[in-house]
Amino acid sequence: MSRMLGCRDPGNRADAIAAATSALKSGRLVVMPTDTVYGLAADAFDSQGVAGLLAAKGRGRDMPVGVLVGSWHTIEGLVYYVSDSARELIRAFWPGALSLVVQQAPSLTWDLGDARGTVMLRMPLQPVALELLQQTGPLAVSSANISGQPAATTAQEARDQLGGLVDVYLDGGQSEQQAASTIVDLTGTEPRLLREGPVSAAAVAAVLGVDPASLAGTAPAAGE
Repeated sequence: MSRMLGCRDPGNRADAIAAATSALKSGRLVVMPTDTVYGLAADAFDSQGVAGLLAAKGRGRDMPVGVLVGSWHTIEGLVYYVSDSARELIRAFWPGALSLVVQQAPSLTWDLGDARGTVMLRMPLQPVALELLQQTGPLAVSSANISGQPAATTAQEARDQLGGLVDVYLDGGQSEQQAASTIVDLTGTEPRLLREGPVSAAAVAAVLGVDPASLAGTAPAAGE
């Protein structure tokens, strides 16, 4: 039976995060608040948990799951190479509403879907999310909704869609941005904007020192 645990009162937060951590380490699913929209989370290194996440959303492996991290340093062990562009964008926008698609480290054994050796990473600007990530390590996270339905901006909206498929719902109040993150693909020779969200194309271009028109990309397969 799923549990809705309040996190807005700091006095309750530690117990709620402990319950969510236990669920994730046992291969179960958790809905967590982020600064953009609510996320459906599984242990990134638990292939069965990630498969359960995709199944809960009704989503195929052709739409791989992104990964949230709780610190800047975590990415060093997850990526093949942290480029100058990645470092500049991380310094400017993390924690925050910017996701970066990069080449993953070849040694990683996780299975996030058919990502073809890439991974989408983000560090959220949300205290409950960061506290959870610091307890669990990297989490595979997609928007907390059935595929094709509106993304949830509250824990209750997520529960209305996902119901008993999720073990723990962490209620951190309404998401601040209420929009999915901006996505920049850094796997090619030039950065590409795959989705514009709260971080504008102009802001990304300014950090990289390029014309915003040069960032034009295509819609991504991966979701938040």
